[in-house]
Amino acid sequence: MYKGYRVRALVRSAEKLACKPWCKHSQLEIVEADLFDPESLIPAVRGCDALFYLVHSMNPQVRDFISADREAASNMARAAKQEGVGRIIYLSGLGEDNPNLSKHLRSRAEVGRILQDSKVPTTVLRSAVILGSGSASFELIRFLTERMPFIIAPFWVRTLCQPIAISNVLEYLAGCLENPQTAGQTYDIGGPEILSYEDMFHIYSQVAGLSRRIILKIPCMPPKLLSKCAAKITPIPAVLSEPLIEGMRNPVICQDHRIREIIPQRLLTCRQAMAKCIQALCRDRSQNNWIQSERPEPPEWFTPGDGYVAEGAVMEASYRMVLQGTSAEFWPLVESIGGSRGWYGTDLLWYLRGIMDRLIGGDALQQGRRDQFCLREGDPLNFWRVQEIRAPNLLLLLSEMKLPGEAMLEFRLRDIADNQLEVVLTVRFLPRGLAGLTYWHLFYKTHDLVIRTMLLNMASTFNRPVILQPKKPRHNKVSMDLNS
Repeated sequence: MYKGYRVRALVRSAEKLACKPWCKHSQLEIVEADLFDPESLIPAVRGCDALFYLVHSMNPQVRDFISADREAASNMARAAKQEGVGRIIYLSGLGEDNPNLSKHLRSRAEVGRILQDSKVPTTVLRSAVILGSGSASFELIRFLTERMPFIIAPFWVRTLCQPIAISNVLEYLAGCLENPQTAGQTYDIGGPEILSYEDMFHIYSQVAGLSRRIILKIPCMPPKLLSKCAAKITPIPAVLSEPLIEGMRNPVICQDHRIREIIPQRLLTCRQAMAKCIQALCRDRSQNNWIQSERPEPPEWFTPGDGYVAEGAVMEASYRMVLQGTSAEFWPLVESIGGSRGWYGTDLLWYLRGIMDRLIGGDALQQGRRDQFCLREGDPLNFWRVQEIRAPNLLLLLSEMKLPGEAMLEFRLRDIADNQLEVVLTVRFLPRGLAGLTYWHLFYKTHDLVIRTMLLNMASTFNRPVILQPKKPRHNKVSMDLNS
């Protein structure tokens, strides 16, 4: 896989990786195990030469993450020793060992000691904020900057840290495997700059093309209060953001630079790393020029990941109905949508949306269909591009309209008991900043109307008994519900 190594990935749910473009790589083996179930770890690590430990237990399902981290690390250390794993490489957090160190950073250090005490040669890499999609610290900075024209922060927003790009972290991790002299050592890893958190807010706003954010500094703001406020603005739960915010009081700067001599590489600046993150998160508009039938890569946000990010940040409007019949019988209505057939009674609304798109410089209104009755991945479909098609169960469309965010339209069909068919039509939207949130909430009722009308008219065209009228699924959400 990476650099030609064969990789075994230990996960709790293999199903979550199904949409990842690399999940079927010939050098990747995915195994399911639970760090809190010691017996499941034995076969998972058996035959491995080295083990990368990239785990922490800060998530909404764990109340006491310190105890959970301790138990998980102990279980893995015992399994690695029992099965004769040659090395452990652990990604930890920066911070000097003193009474004022945050719970999060103390827990990171304790995990390192547990792994090193296992008698398996363990390399510990200590980092500050990791600049990359999915890093909780980075996502906190990103969401706050995008969604708040001014940010209320404690005085210690001026605390210094040494952020590092995710690509540089990966290079250090792989480099430790290739350099045996790193076994049993502890190294500090960081980027080329020492910045305050205030600096990072301003840099992100510049890179993202936003106006400069005003940061109001207020004394005596407890982390619990800050985390609850952040949970209202971002999709990051308070139980996760509180230890991160508490850790921002501690300066996290590299004191040991030996790793730079052992594993030399070009370290990205904060600005360069953030620019790469934005490119990964936001689909390039040049994708409008896809070659027909070439399947586009799925947007980063649509693939399964940490639930409180992938689900919490994405807005959703969905309706479900049940009909008499089968998915194979209903599928032609789905595959022939758009073009001359139209959008089942919502053509006027789609046309008006196309006019809006043209007024702001888009060209989605000019697109039609390659074939009226047959779709292939990569095909244009009026305002959309076919992302994935699995007849007779799934049609996934990616929006090509100009939007303050990214949108997808999903038709999902499922045969259920007694010759009955379930049809679910869903719009998902990843807002970009305040403009995206405003857009979604302004047009949410319209999305609701379009989805429900389309389903009703499709049922009428199908001309079979409707067992359950279009109804919102219980999980439907319209509001905002990341490993540093």
